[in-house]
Amino acid sequence: MREILERHGKFDVDDRFTLPKLEDVVVNGEVRHDTIDSTNDYYDTADHDLRAQGVLLQRRDGDGETGWQLAVPDDGGRTELHWIHSDSPPDEVTTLLAGLALGKEVASVAKIHTVRERYRISAPQQERPCIEVDDDHVRASIGERLLAWREVKVDSGVGARRLTKRLTKRLRVAGARPSRYPSKLAHAVPAEPAPNSAAPASRALTDYLNAQLDRIVAGDIGLRRGQHPIHDTRVAIRRLRSTLRVFRKVLDQSAIGDLDSELKWFAASLGDVRDCQVQQRRFGDALDGMAEELVLGPVRTRIRNDLHAIELPARTGLTEAMESERYLAIMAVLRRWRATPPIDQDIAMGTLKKRARRAQHKADRRLAEALETGDDVWLHRARKAAKRARYAAELCKPVDKNAKRTVKHYKNIQSLLGDHQDTVVACEALQRMAVAAGTTVGENGFTYGMLYAREQQIARQCRQGARRLR
Repeated sequence: MREILERHGKFDVDDRFTLPKLEDVVVNGEVRHDTIDSTNDYYDTADHDLRAQGVLLQRRDGDGETGWQLAVPDDGGRTELHWIHSDSPPDEVTTLLAGLALGKEVASVAKIHTVRERYRISAPQQERPCIEVDDDHVRASIGERLLAWREVKVDSGVGARRLTKRLTKRLRVAGARPSRYPSKLAHAVPAEPAPNSAAPASRALTDYLNAQLDRIVAGDIGLRRGQHPIHDTRVAIRRLRSTLRVFRKVLDQSAIGDLDSELKWFAASLGDVRDCQVQQRRFGDALDGMAEELVLGPVRTRIRNDLHAIELPARTGLTEAMESERYLAIMAVLRRWRATPPIDQDIAMGTLKKRARRAQHKADRRLAEALETGDDVWLHRARKAAKRARYAAELCKPVDKNAKRTVKHYKNIQSLLGDHQDTVVACEALQRMAVAAGTTVGENGFTYGMLYAREQQIARQCRQGARRLR
């Protein structure tokens, strides 16, 4: 197990700087010194598309860990993937980055050579260091441009905060200055400036959009890795589309273009796969709850085979969609929004709240109309309106103290009507299966009829629950 130290300071120093005394930082402590020589070669497109989306690809050489490392955003943190050393990026890496690289070539953009003098300070009778001081002499090449600098980092283990504070004070007295750069790569190749608005409403809108872009990026990588982030990716796209519609008046339509319809196209490809997964679990759970004598014939086998017959070509269609120029065009628009979001940078607080309230009023009206008619199509429209009201309230949380309660209300409506819509889809599938089973030797439609009746009962309960919430 590798111990993780917490970063407590990073400092810029010059060649004349001398490290202060380290031996007495820990009483009767031990200082172990070694030298690490390593080179990190960072790869990206010429437009730095990977880094702009929070993705870092590097090849490590020298002492310590070698080979390729890909760091990707993952649920608020980062996931690191590793491959053995090779002269060029492995084919698997190229495949994983196909969407985020936007079809562009990925090549070396900065090579950083570091000679690190490492000092690990341990308390008496402890093998693991409680503090680590890294004195790094750095040389960087960015094309024809060469840079050189020196920096000192201080990391510590759990419970060493007081000792670290004492050490960082000594470093400052010796002439160390807090670094202006969060990383060596940022020193060598400054990141493109992030949009920064003084208006709280504009910041709330920008942060909400970026959160959805992060999830879509993570979904792209996850899908190409063979994982199952379909639901999370789909929800992020829904939130993004909802934001584009509800807050249309304060967004730059020239930067948005036909993105809403293109996102709808890709979301449909995700939905074709996701719906089969949902139905498989739904029917399986229902059968688990039925008495064995009511399950007549190979019901589970038919359900599994029929749904797989739909899901497999749907997965092929999703893969083809993600390899298309149409998909890359979507990702290119989202990439541009990282640096230039399509947002008015001086949105008034009242304007943002007004747009959210309009979404709520529309959701209330749609629900009333749907409950009056009882029509499945109208109930589905009411569900989508409730989602938009919920997402708009989510966006307003940083600037509206009442938004949390609003989110909860419309989430409950969305959940009930979502369950109702699931029954509609399930009933259609069960009808198809019952017809096929009824004309196949060794099967009959009895159990499908039982499942159908169960779905009808759930639908009635959902409508009753929605009336109470109204």
